[in-house]
Amino acid sequence: MSTLEKIQSLEQVAQTRARWKAEGRTVALANGVFDLLHVGHVRYLEGARELADVLVVAVNSDASTRAYKGPGRPHIPEGERAELVAALACTDRVIVFDEPNVRGIIRALKPDVHVKGTDYTPDSIPEGDEVRAYGGRTAVSGDPKNHSTTELARRLGRESAK
Repeated sequence: MSTLEKIQSLEQVAQTRARWKAEGRTVALANGVFDLLHVGHVRYLEGARELADVLVVAVNSDASTRAYKGPGRPHIPEGERAELVAALACTDRVIVFDEPNVRGIIRALKPDVHVKGTDYTPDSIPEGDEVRAYGGRTAVSGDPKNHSTTELARRLGRESAK
């Protein structure tokens, strides 16, 4: 499947999810902004993929990113961020979403595991109650938060000012 074919609507992924379930395949859901893709993002997503047979990644839209991160974000438009995430070998599908959280995606897909980065614990994941309600589980993956888009943007800004 090509990179662009991996980027699908929630409805398309939900249909495919039904097939994956019938085939006995497990599904992990990861989510985030993925602005200025860096090694921390890659480690998070590769770790999430190791927890299931299939990895679906929900990428915040430009509007939800601005609401979450502030008016200066995102640095990269949603279509390009989704394409970069889809290009990773560990990613099977990408959904761009406008909502402030992934509860609607969780309700539609019922992933076997919802994965967040190491700034969470399995018990502190905000949507954890939604996942546990149908028997799913939560997990964390990736390395400690030693990498950040905000810090990368600051460094790039300092370099361009020289």
